[in-house]
Amino acid sequence: MTIGVIGGSGIYEALPLGNTRKTEVSTPYGEPSEAVTLGELGGRDVAFLPRHGADHQHPPTDAAYRANIYALKSVGVDRVIATNAVGSLREDLPPRTLVVPDQIFDRTKHRSPSFFGDGMVVHMGFADPYCPEMAAHLAESAREATDDTPVQTDGTYVCIEGPQYSTRAESEFYREQGWDIVGMTAIPEAKLAREAELSYATVAGVTDYDVWKADSEVTLDEVLENAAANRDAINAVVERAIRTMPDDFESEAWNALEGTINTPPESIPEATRERVDLLAGDYL
Repeated sequence: MTIGVIGGSGIYEALPLGNTRKTEVSTPYGEPSEAVTLGELGGRDVAFLPRHGADHQHPPTDAAYRANIYALKSVGVDRVIATNAVGSLREDLPPRTLVVPDQIFDRTKHRSPSFFGDGMVVHMGFADPYCPEMAAHLAESAREATDDTPVQTDGTYVCIEGPQYSTRAESEFYREQGWDIVGMTAIPEAKLAREAELSYATVAGVTDYDVWKADSEVTLDEVLENAAANRDAINAVVERAIRTMPDDFESEAWNALEGTINTPPESIPEATRERVDLLAGDYL
């Protein structure tokens, strides 16, 4: 097994990886946000990729989501632990709480949500956007790895386009829907992971109350301060999840493409077939 980790540079710096090396990966979907760092932890092979680049230079809309997931797939990853910074939509989820969500609501507008197209139609099931097996493992790891940090399991992550924070009207609307946290990076990453047949789940650190709370005004300083405070807890969760990843782990995501390709193989253009061979070659 090879475990992929998508997060910020602080995650990588804290993970005690051994035998590290960087590998540049070219993909049909452009260059990844950064070179993939390969290493070992607790007898597990690990591949780390910073979503926004080493210096956080790629904004949420323009992050190389397709290239990042493709790159991880190409180095043998079959499961991914993601990390996110999020705002809270609930009074009882204060900053410096960790959340392992089980649902997503997509409010993005300008992102490429699929590897497919160009003469190949794929209708992928996405009722459970996070792999239940991986999410359960992350939730257990979070409970075991953190003593003083509150942990919320389950909940809905509403993904907004950004890079601006919500308006007050939007924030109040999200709360009225009963959603729990708001962020900018769950989509299309989770959709692409499913199309790539990767088991994928996330641990999110709450950095603010968004703007619905009367005495709350989200600022970059607040977000960065609380993200830094969350970092140790998130790092502990990720490390424990890697060290305790079951060898007999099974995920329905690993055959998610089965029965989803609506275009006969002989009708798919050759250029498209070549581009998606790593992802869908076994079904074509």
